[in-house]
Amino acid sequence: MDRPIKNHARFENALAKGMPILVDGGLATQLEAQGCDIGTDLWSAALLQTNPRAIVDAHRAYLDAGAECLISASYQASRDGFTALGLSREAANQLIVSSIALAIQARDEFLRDKPHSSRVPFIAASVGPYGATLHDGSEYTGNYGVSADGLREFHRSRLQLLDKGGADLLACETIPSRHEAQALSDLLVDVECPAWISFSCRDDKHISDGTPIGQAAKIFRDHPRVLAVGVNCTPPQFITPLIRQIKQAVPDKAVVVYPNSGETYDANDNSWSGIVTPIECAIAAKDWFEAGARLIGGCCRMGPSHITAMGASLQTVMFG
Repeated sequence: MDRPIKNHARFENALAKGMPILVDGGLATQLEAQGCDIGTDLWSAALLQTNPRAIVDAHRAYLDAGAECLISASYQASRDGFTALGLSREAANQLIVSSIALAIQARDEFLRDKPHSSRVPFIAASVGPYGATLHDGSEYTGNYGVSADGLREFHRSRLQLLDKGGADLLACETIPSRHEAQALSDLLVDVECPAWISFSCRDDKHISDGTPIGQAAKIFRDHPRVLAVGVNCTPPQFITPLIRQIKQAVPDKAVVVYPNSGETYDANDNSWSGIVTPIECAIAAKDWFEAGARLIGGCCRMGPSHITAMGASLQTVMFG
């Protein structure tokens, strides 16, 4: 098989075809299924140091499930997070960039084992919100208590690392606020990789800080590097109306959606309720594609079986 095109036009070319691109599911979800303990402040990013092979295996599980785009384990990875463990600044930088290398390794192993595969999956470098490093739930509100300059500097330093790390694109995800979206918009003008922006939403009309989704999306209406705008880590029942509003606000951008399972957690008995089954996801993926989404996958508590079901449903839509 030919190796991936060595420029960033490959992602743009794929979007131009209008075909669905199947994104992976929750990385932490699969790591927990593999028996990994991710209960530290760094969450799944801790395994970049302690068990990188587990990350490769988790990525591979999604590739075997049919995923055409892997999102790296850099969501909560930060210099401050790693230096707090006693690592040097340079070692922290290397671990952040290694998240991309591990996804590429999983892809290479997949292509080696599937030499007749017609797809070369994309690698998206995860750029999580500032609040993901605070461990206080603020990633779902955007109420960080940090200055605009501090917010920009946090994202600037990590974007510089990930932009040069070998990924096909940058996945700026779970963005909760208009202010953080604007900071990323300013910084992404200077990156080489194409990017997507996906917001976390609190209902079917607003992102987490209360900004209407259309207003948030319009920040990227004429952005030269952001090729897709959408929603992640949001309950599935909100996705279809959000897609329609995004399409209206930024008609020239692709739409990316990868919701969570929509489950709710009861701390009293450590249980989850409201499970979304793979069959339900398959039906929903068809609806999301018909509403205008082109990048479709899952987030928290959406595993390989959900992604397989979505992929099969999208194949049926395209090819009958």
